[in-house]
Amino acid sequence: MSSTGNASHTLHEVNCRLHCMLDSLSHAPAQSSASAAIATPQQMAGLLSELMCAGEGLRELPAERNPEFEHELSQYRKNVERLRAMLPAIHQALLRERARLEQERNRLEAATAWARGSRETL
Repeated sequence: MSSTGNASHTLHEVNCRLHCMLDSLSHAPAQSSASAAIATPQQMAGLLSELMCAGEGLRELPAERNPEFEHELSQYRKNVERLRAMLPAIHQALLRERARLEQERNRLEAATAWARGSRETL
């Protein structure tokens, strides 16, 4: 297989995996109907891994580009743009989750302090 063929094949595989990952993120149930789904660390690691894999292949772009490679490159660009559009919603969902966890921690600390205080009065 030529270098263009290898690059096309690698990019095609990356595109398939990226597309599936992005679909799973966009269709994942949200905490509420108005919020985006929270991406898991595994999902974010998977996305990063695919982007790095594509990056390695794209560092050595073939001199001769065939239509198949150009199509895969265009699909990759669309996937990256789709991810870029999703990142603000993912970031906001993570900030909301952090705030929720912070509230829960404060509630637990207050309950712990109350329990300690009530034990001391007995």
